[in-house]
Amino acid sequence: MTYIIYAFAAVFEIAGCFAFWAWLRFEKPVWWLVPGMISLALFAWLLTLVPSEAAGRTFAALAAFIFWLRSSGSGWSKAVCPIVMISAAD
Repeated sequence: MTYIIYAFAAVFEIAGCFAFWAWLRFEKPVWWLVPGMISLALFAWLLTLVPSEAAGRTFAALAAFIFWLRSSGSGWSKAVCPIVMISAAD
């Protein structure tokens, strides 16, 4: 059950961050923030449903993966992790 919760949490986190990123980067309408905030709230709520020690290890692994992906310089990393690319694009 924990893996299912993490899968949904990841989707809500990505969707929420993308909504904010698109609003800032592509000057989308302000209403893009509403689904972004709802997605991030669902992400946070889902994290409360799993043991905290499991959450810490999982997010450490996720951070390491995003760091590796960004530092690898692969072209598809821009499509997979647009949030990470904000500072690199400027």
